[in-house]
Amino acid sequence: MPKRVDHEQRRAQIAEALLRVAGERGLHAVGMRDVAAEAGVSLRLVQYYFQTKENLLLYGLHHLAEGLGARVGARVAAAGGEGGPRSVVEAVLLESLPTDEESRVFHLVYTAYAVLAVTDEALAAQPFIDGPRAAEDLLTRQLEAAREEGAAVPGLDARTEAIGLLAMSAGLGTSVLVGQRSAEAATAVLRHHLDRLFGGTPAR
Repeated sequence: MPKRVDHEQRRAQIAEALLRVAGERGLHAVGMRDVAAEAGVSLRLVQYYFQTKENLLLYGLHHLAEGLGARVGARVAAAGGEGGPRSVVEAVLLESLPTDEESRVFHLVYTAYAVLAVTDEALAAQPFIDGPRAAEDLLTRQLEAAREEGAAVPGLDARTEAIGLLAMSAGLGTSVLVGQRSAEAATAVLRHHLDRLFGGTPAR
C-alpha cells in the first residue's frame, strides 16, 4: 500500500525550512527553491502546497506564532502547572527574547515580517497584527487578574502596561540581536519592570 502522507506535517516541515533559511539569510532573500532545498523536497512539492511565495510567507507567519505559543506553554508548565499571572506574563516576554538559537530565529524572522508588513498588502491587511493583538490581550487579562487578586500594584492600568511590556520586550530583543547587550542583561531589565508591577512577587 502507498504510504499515507500527513499533509499538515508536510506543510509544517516546509514552514520550518522557511524559518531556518530566513534566520540565516533574511526573509527578503528567501525563495521557494531555497526552501525546497532546505526541506529536502522538490520545488514542485512546495508549489503544490503553497502555490505562491506569498502563501508560503503567510503560512510561515502562522507557524512562527504557533511555535511561540507552544514554547510559552512549556515555560509556564515548567514553572509549575498553570502558574500565576506573573508566570504567564514573564513566559511570554522571556520567550520573545533571543536567548538561544530557536528564540534568536523567532525574533529575527518576526522582526523581518514586521518590516515586510509595512509594504506587503497581504500581510498588512490582518495576518501580521493578529499575533501582536493576541499577545496584548493575553497580557492585559493576566495583569487584570493579578490586580484583582491583589498581586499587582493598586490602580494598575492593565492595557497600557501590557502594551509597554511588549514594546520593551521587542526593543530589548533587538538590542540583544545587534550585540548592544547580553540576553542576561535584557532578562534582568524585564524582571525589574515585572517586580515593579507585581510588587516584587517572583513568578511561581
